[in-house]
Amino acid sequence: MKIAVFVSGGGTNLQAIMDKISSGEIRNVEISEVIASNDSAFAIVRATKAGIPTKVISKKILGDAYDDATLEELDRLGVDLVVLAGFLSMLGPKTVAAYSNRIINIHPALIPAFCGKGMYGIRPHEAVLAKGVKVSGATVHFVNENYDEGPIILQKAVDVLPDDTPETLQKRIMVECEQVILPKAIQLIADGKIEVVNNLVRVKP
Repeated sequence: MKIAVFVSGGGTNLQAIMDKISSGEIRNVEISEVIASNDSAFAIVRATKAGIPTKVISKKILGDAYDDATLEELDRLGVDLVVLAGFLSMLGPKTVAAYSNRIINIHPALIPAFCGKGMYGIRPHEAVLAKGVKVSGATVHFVNENYDEGPIILQKAVDVLPDDTPETLQKRIMVECEQVILPKAIQLIADGKIEVVNNLVRVKP
């Protein structure tokens, strides 16, 4: 299965995917290209070091042409799955429609809590601590035309500790949740074990 990984920042989740492909934990999956939303994303350095092609497609620069440019690149690559791994832009409607149930995203909270427009980066963790909830985590979901509303594939939770800061919670969720369930979801899809019925995900045995 060929995938394209979209990134905006440091690329820690990208690194987890690359490492698990290298170790054989993710099987029969190849990263065709890493697509960044800006040319300063450190994820580009990670991909280049691993010998993976990269491309910058910037919504800020392209404006109304962004959706067509993204779709054209994905079609050129011929990928089976699009993986949003710390990607802070919203894909355009043409791309989302063309790759329906073939785009997945990792969100650093337990959807439907602490999600939606503006809830990215450190913000969900700040909101979790401000609300005083006792459990948080991460969600892998399919992408539709609305922020964080597509069918949920996998979730993993961790306890929120009394002395947590947004930064410590963010790091723990990234390592113990995001970097566990995102590769797992990719493998399930590669193995043909995921189906969407009535907007709900079923994992086949």
